Amino acid sequence: MLRPLLLVAFGLSAAAGAWAQVPAPATASVLDPALLERVRGLAQQGAQAGAAEVPGARVVVELGTLDPRLRLAPCAQVQPYLPNGQRMWGRARIGLRCTQGAAWNVFLPVSVKVFMPSLVLTQSLPAGTLLDATHLGSEEVDVAAGSSPAVTRAEQALGRTLTRAMGAGDALRRADLRARQWFAAGDTVRVVAQGDGYSVSGEAQAMGPGLEGQAVRLRTDSGRIVSAMPVAPRQAEVTP
Repeated sequence: MLRPLLLVAFGLSAAAGAWAQVPAPATASVLDPALLERVRGLAQQGAQAGAAEVPGARVVVELGTLDPRLRLAPCAQVQPYLPNGQRMWGRARIGLRCTQGAAWNVFLPVSVKVFMPSLVLTQSLPAGTLLDATHLGSEEVDVAAGSSPAVTRAEQALGRTLTRAMGAGDALRRADLRARQWFAAGDTVRVVAQGDGYSVSGEAQAMGPGLEGQAVRLRTDSGRIVSAMPVAPRQAEVTP
């Protein structure tokens, strides 16, 4: 009686061992070299389109890896694609869709770096520093690395104050610069309205502070309220 039970137990144990040796579908096998080249080409194409606004920029695409916890069924045909509405800039991703042999869809992380000459600090500076030419240098910077646009021209930074402490070599971004105040609420402001083939100017009273990059409401002599962009000391522009 004992011998048959031992044989049955041994058989079950051997079967369990054989089952344990069967590997789960490997995620790494999905990304064969040919597919990786297609993914890289698609990412590079999307990155070049995203960097069209910065002519002369050097674009570098780095492919990430799939989540190692994924267990994907074998697939005979994988189609890479760009997700709708996504800009290939900074941290992005490429879609991988199985179109033959299974029905899964995953995303591969991608890092898109866009290098171009931009302003950097030549020395460590505290918050509130008024920038002058001695504070600024130029280096190749990954402009896609941050959410705030990089500052590329000296005139965009000269005379501005830092919003935070920064170190030597740090890339200067728009968020690091306090907006200029061109005029105060109640000031009389020269207003210029421009359009195709015409330019009209006059005076108006500011109903709020004239901060660079922020629209402000102005009251004209006739009592009309207009919205304008501050552009210089006591000057604002109205565009159609």
